[in-house]
Amino acid sequence: MNRYPPIAEHGMVGDLQTAALVSSDGTIDWWCTPRFDSPSIFASLLDSERGGHCRLAADFPDEQGMTVRQLYLSDTAILVTRFMTPGGVGEVADFMAPIDSSAPSDGHTLVRVARVVRGSLPFALTCRPRFDYGRAPHTLSQIGDHSVRFNGPGRDLHLQSTTGVTLDRDGSDVTARFTLSAGQAAAVVLTSTSGGGPVPPQPTLEGIVDALETCRVFWQSWLRSCTYRGRWQDMVNRSAITLKLLTYAPTGAPIAAATMGLPEQPGGERNWDYRYTWVRDASLSVRALIDLGFKEEAHAFRRWLRERINPEGFASTGPLQIMYRVDGDPHLVEERLDHLEGYLGSRPVRAGNAAADQLQLDIYGEASDALIVGGDIGAIRGWQALSDVLDWLADNWDQPDEGIWETRGGRQNFTYSRLMTWVAFDRGVRAASEFSRPADVARWTAVRDTVFRQIVERGWHHKRQAFVQHYDTDVLDASLLLMPKVGFVSPHDPAWISTLDAMEEELVSDSLVYRYDPKASPDGLRGSEGTFNLCSFFYVEALARSGRLNQARHAFDKMLTYANHVGLFAEEIGPSGEQLGNFPQAFTHLALVTAAMALDEEMQKAETGSRYVDYGRQPTHGLTVPAENSGSDDAGS
Repeated sequence: MNRYPPIAEHGMVGDLQTAALVSSDGTIDWWCTPRFDSPSIFASLLDSERGGHCRLAADFPDEQGMTVRQLYLSDTAILVTRFMTPGGVGEVADFMAPIDSSAPSDGHTLVRVARVVRGSLPFALTCRPRFDYGRAPHTLSQIGDHSVRFNGPGRDLHLQSTTGVTLDRDGSDVTARFTLSAGQAAAVVLTSTSGGGPVPPQPTLEGIVDALETCRVFWQSWLRSCTYRGRWQDMVNRSAITLKLLTYAPTGAPIAAATMGLPEQPGGERNWDYRYTWVRDASLSVRALIDLGFKEEAHAFRRWLRERINPEGFASTGPLQIMYRVDGDPHLVEERLDHLEGYLGSRPVRAGNAAADQLQLDIYGEASDALIVGGDIGAIRGWQALSDVLDWLADNWDQPDEGIWETRGGRQNFTYSRLMTWVAFDRGVRAASEFSRPADVARWTAVRDTVFRQIVERGWHHKRQAFVQHYDTDVLDASLLLMPKVGFVSPHDPAWISTLDAMEEELVSDSLVYRYDPKASPDGLRGSEGTFNLCSFFYVEALARSGRLNQARHAFDKMLTYANHVGLFAEEIGPSGEQLGNFPQAFTHLALVTAAMALDEEMQKAETGSRYVDYGRQPTHGLTVPAENSGSDDAGS
């Protein structure tokens, strides 16, 4: 019978070019290599029989008598799984040496160190790789008692062990059993290389201990750049490390999540591949990274983003796609992996993402903001790229699109897309003036003001007394929680306060926030979904900026209880508090960081009696909304 651990029962390790998930029972059930978006070697998370896994754990016959705990070494990406039994206490430490280089690496190594701290404890190893999402067979070459090679199509996996761990063949797989006493340790090393390459040097326990220490020093040294010193230091640090782990070092491109195919509803069809770089998500991370002190990571992504803009070869969606592979490749052909059962039977399992071809006009606002944030618009070529984007957008902004949530139910005039269009021209006009750059500022200004008036006239629903999802509905949308953050409206404006109140009534459930109601606004997909962690943290920030500090802090503290045992979040929270969707999700951890910083800032202002200032921008006071709205007044009523 197929067995699937809860999504939340995992930690993540990585080397800044790829990442693996390790369940709380010591199983590596997800690892794609040599890149985040490569085919998998271990994927039992999506099919426990066909996907492949590597388990190293205490070999204790009575699991009822064994207690297991998983944790990260403080301020590192070294994951420790502890096994506590009546006869002994042991642990397995998993880590990957960071490859913080601009050059892609062909070889990737995952180290698993077993040790016993009290008594004695038997361990069992099972290594069953399944190449290419479980589609490709492999052969096994035994090199010695401590070294084997799994030969896959164009890719090899080497498994090596230190003295005391003899590797035994089990068909085309490998097992091992060994016992350690207090003070003893042993290790196994997994190294992925291109097919036919040389065998890696045989590891020694001394060398592995040195590598673990080097890994610890790397992460703790990197984290010293963090300037956050607020109330939620541990959670912000863990989120920062998670964002770093999900960023492809050779290009600076962050992926949305380490996994694909994990469902938004168990057994449902909302199962997507998140191992790519979304322009929106990554662009919104730039300001947070700068505010946290990680300027190098922010500037690396900005360089990557500028390189994606191609004014001479616009696609049907404009000068940018909504997402790319980590190396900038725009081709993300979606395929169904029908041979995989899917997590808890959630089918289809998809690799690739067809949404890459969607028109989502909001990305130009997020990208424009990212390119000029921090008073740095880059070199002359960078400004020209931004100018070309805005010139294209001036001709193409006023049309329906698929929107931020990538719905597959048809295009609409989404209010959020218009909001970010306003952001694009607002930032462009300001930058052209501040840095004296050549631009058609008069035209950009006219378009910006036209968009503003359109949002106020058509995005505002008179009966709901709120800004709504799109111009032909009365449905609310949590993406609009960003309206005050981007400077479109003051967080104290009556129009915004009434919108926030409406969202609280319709989208918020015990501080958890739904992105919208799919029943009221069909998105072309069957089934339901949980609350979106991203939106829940946006809600905290909106509350804090609107002066509702007690409510904001209560909501934030509640949200933190939904983190898993090592501080990680998936995309959603299900009806029973379970984590759902791809894991861990970068956007959620980004929103956690920005919510923590906003809440700290506003609490500090309240304590010192400081006057409110909206993110360093001049607030728009007294936004005037129409008394009636014929465009959406009757929609849905």
